Amino acid sequence: MDGNRILVCVAWPYANGVQHIGHIAGAYLPPDIFARFSRMRGHDVLMVSGSDTHGTPITVLAQKEGVDPGEVVERYHPLFIEAYQKLGLTFDLFTHTDTQIHWDVTQEMFLAHQANGLVYKDSQRQLFDPEARQFLPDRYVVGICPMCSSPDARGDQCDSCGRLYDALELIKPRSTISGCSELEIRETEHFFLALDKMNDDLLAWLQTEKEFWRPQVYRFTLAELERHEMRGRPITRDIEWGVTIPLEGYEDKRIYVWYDAVIGYLSAVVEHARLEGKPDAWQDWWKTGEQQGSRIFNFIGKDNIPFHTIIWPAMLMGREGLCLPYDVPANEYLNMKGRKFSKSRGVSIAINEVLERYQPDAWRFALTAMAPETSDVDFTWDDFVERVNNELVANWGNLVNRVLGFAYRACDGAVPTPGPLLGEERALLAEVERGFVEIGALYERVKLKGALEACRSLSQRVNQYLNAREPWQVIKVDEAQAHTIIYTALQAVDWLKIMWAPILPFAAQTLHRNLGYEGELFGRQFTETVRDDRGEHLVLRYDHSPATGEWASRRLPPGQRLQRPDILFQKLDVEEVLTRESNEEDALA
Repeated sequence: MDGNRILVCVAWPYANGVQHIGHIAGAYLPPDIFARFSRMRGHDVLMVSGSDTHGTPITVLAQKEGVDPGEVVERYHPLFIEAYQKLGLTFDLFTHTDTQIHWDVTQEMFLAHQANGLVYKDSQRQLFDPEARQFLPDRYVVGICPMCSSPDARGDQCDSCGRLYDALELIKPRSTISGCSELEIRETEHFFLALDKMNDDLLAWLQTEKEFWRPQVYRFTLAELERHEMRGRPITRDIEWGVTIPLEGYEDKRIYVWYDAVIGYLSAVVEHARLEGKPDAWQDWWKTGEQQGSRIFNFIGKDNIPFHTIIWPAMLMGREGLCLPYDVPANEYLNMKGRKFSKSRGVSIAINEVLERYQPDAWRFALTAMAPETSDVDFTWDDFVERVNNELVANWGNLVNRVLGFAYRACDGAVPTPGPLLGEERALLAEVERGFVEIGALYERVKLKGALEACRSLSQRVNQYLNAREPWQVIKVDEAQAHTIIYTALQAVDWLKIMWAPILPFAAQTLHRNLGYEGELFGRQFTETVRDDRGEHLVLRYDHSPATGEWASRRLPPGQRLQRPDILFQKLDVEEVLTRESNEEDALA
């Protein structure tokens, strides 16, 4: 495996509604921060995801509206891309699963599993809705969780306890299509994936060098595998929307979404390779071998843990010759008023809407600061304002404004030439420079909340240095010494710019220009329309080539011309925000 190659695989969102801030905090912002840092470290990074077009919530919504599921996808897929562009998420490819490449790769996976003896046919007792006159695939039914008694548990997995089960085990099940609770149980034949055959192999894999996984992820997965309760899981369903089965005689069935969605991590890399004109390059990321393969990071929410630490690794083992996940840094839930954010249940703060009102870096900072890395976190607008005003603006924003504003006025718009650095100056710069190692280690271990806190601490340290040294007073009596103090602060700010950049890329680029540098710290996002045998689809891509940002403590050149400094962050009007957002919440309720 090539240790320099990092494949960042991001959860595939259902294209049935705009994304909310819970999605962003849990699974979409963290991988971008990690990917940006990894690129700055010089790693070869590929970040992929896409809209899940075959998810049950899409067909449920389509049935309610009386439209084709494809229309629902085409409505929401572009809105995902719009939000990701505004938020600065640097996907090398954000595509969707209703592409010809994805169908081909999914069908190839199915046939490989069948050839390796992991796919079998069996009859299954399944819930049937007599009012809708159709079978109810797992997520077409809700009820009381048989494990923890949580209400409104889905038909295959409980959001509260994370356990997997069969829909027939639900207590008081009801159809999400018709609301019918008088459901019938009927026999139907399907293809199954023999997960029970993979239990021992998965357990052996999990117990080797996984101590760096987040404790809750490792403990949950280990407990599931040690129970040895793995059983065959149906791959197909009696539905009309989804990838067709690559065998004759099954035209009335489709490959079910849980199986095809995770294959998107593989098919997206195949699609990216073809878009780059190097169709075999996908193997560099996925094939095992000394010169091939990559460290694969799966960024997800906690409800997706079993699919990414058990089911997806089992599928990869069954395909043979493909890399298994290196890390699965799953987050817990960002809740609102104690309730899990949910598009379908109306508990939502739409990211597209709030990006119209508040800076993207304000959201990136606040959601990272309150990230649910190890436990659920409750979002409040008071906390959002507190994070932005009293941490982002008052700390890092204030430091940048003080240093650059004074330097621009007092040093004729240029970086001053320092005299000999005194002990206090040398100590400060040494402390800040150590941040490249200490903060870098936090980013590398996907401890992003810790990286933010460490950046904030160093920013505060430089603020304290300025308060103690008072260059605005010193310059009245000793210009040379004042220039040394100013240069020291500018150098510290320049280094901190790099450390903050994965979290605050927009501000970092503005500051980069204000400090007199040319070029772009990061690459360029762009959209593209791709055509294949299934039609055309919009994708979001990322051009690495303009990037100049490096994770390194370069010396700020004395004499370099400064630009008139911009205000990086807007201070929020507390009353205005709380009044407006409470009205929005009331309207939503």
